[in-house]
Amino acid sequence: MSVEIDTAFVQHYAQNVTLLAQQKGSRLRDAVRVESITGRNGFFDQIGQVAARRRTTRHADTPRMDTPHARRRVSLVDYDWADLIDQEDKVRMLTDPTSAYARAAAWAMGRAMDDALIEAADGIAYSGQDGSTATNFDSAMVIDVQVGGSASDVGLNIEKLLAAKETLDSNDVDPDVPRFMAVNAKQLKNLLGETQVQSADYNSVKALVQGDIDTFLGFRFIRTERIGIDSASDHKVLYWARDGLLLALGQEPQARISERDDKNYAMQVFYSMAIGASRMEESQIGYIACDPS
Repeated sequence: MSVEIDTAFVQHYAQNVTLLAQQKGSRLRDAVRVESITGRNGFFDQIGQVAARRRTTRHADTPRMDTPHARRRVSLVDYDWADLIDQEDKVRMLTDPTSAYARAAAWAMGRAMDDALIEAADGIAYSGQDGSTATNFDSAMVIDVQVGGSASDVGLNIEKLLAAKETLDSNDVDPDVPRFMAVNAKQLKNLLGETQVQSADYNSVKALVQGDIDTFLGFRFIRTERIGIDSASDHKVLYWARDGLLLALGQEPQARISERDDKNYAMQVFYSMAIGASRMEESQIGYIACDPS
């Protein structure tokens, strides 16, 4: 039985169950490559860059060009969530809380997806024929915390956004592939403050902060408070091209709401899913270190 249900008991009257402030599901799923896999591990083959050879003589032998191949492994992790609602609890409440519980569970699953993707962005990826080779995040993809700060640590600013764009462009990341940036409210505020003296950028950033637009300098901005911090306690504002980050689905989130005769016929709300996440190419994903103050 849920030991937290007492907080919703009716003292005088109530009309519904209010869900507290929370991120409602995944915000990053639509910004990454999504693939379905079967089994505990999925393998994704990749083909690297090749070069053409200049022909210098007539009737020369046909060249053999060895095309580089790579492979990434993604392992599934199981997630589940469940809670019980007693029949007595329903009597004490003016509304049946089952649907609210189901929404809360679904949103929790979505947040778990985002957490897996954020962890994979600069975590260890597994490569090689059998997927056992650990591949580290490329530190060259980090935009330093002092960029645009005149030798001092600063938050998100235009110079850092331009540096992130330049990094992807210099890696020849396909400009037709959508680019994204995961940023929290604090760094959006810092970005607005940094652009107040630059009127050409200020109006665009103000619209971005207010949610009127979601794209700036070629990046689609996704606000989330779930981004991580680095070893210096700076915020890690992630930036990536869609193909650089993978969400593998072994099982989409599935819901069950059923009666439990072994629990005095309480209603059980149950959710489960099996997902994995991986960075697919080091040159397509990085983060901007931003001072949190």
